[in-house]
Amino acid sequence: MKLKYIAAFIVAFMAFDTKANANFIFDPYVGATVGFGGQTIFANDNDTSNTAQSYGAVIGLDIPILRIEAEYDYINTEITSLNLGIINLYAKIPSLIIQPYIGVGIGGTFDSKYDEAKVDNGEAFQGMLGLTFDIPVLPIKIDAEARALYIPNFYDINDVKTDLLNYDLRLKLRYIF
Repeated sequence: MKLKYIAAFIVAFMAFDTKANANFIFDPYVGATVGFGGQTIFANDNDTSNTAQSYGAVIGLDIPILRIEAEYDYINTEITSLNLGIINLYAKIPSLIIQPYIGVGIGGTFDSKYDEAKVDNGEAFQGMLGLTFDIPVLPIKIDAEARALYIPNFYDINDVKTDLLNYDLRLKLRYIF
């Protein structure tokens, strides 16, 4: 066997090896999020603000300078309960233990409620800024991030369109395969 075939086999094996934290090209992961913050609903001059709690689950792919993930979020306040499905893209600044990142997401709401009334499904946009803490010995990464979620035309009250802004601090625990 020629040397170039052996090298190609080794590179392919390293790229698809499934040991934790040992992937050469990418790291698939699953995770869970928890957050706490606030929510403001903008309706003409009647702005309403409440505290918000969020819970979620993610599945994604971590490559050297980018990360892409599918995310489910449940956000709850006194007057709203939101279910969101979002696709996120993150740009990472490479470093060893603590890695800063910035991200954006686009998705939509489904089966959501405002003051016990169902809300039409709609689009949602978010931006994230955070830090990833890599635990070198374990296949776990912890993300601490600030997040802002915007939902335009969230609810139509007497022909007045309302927008929703949710902002929170989140912790995300990711298990790397």
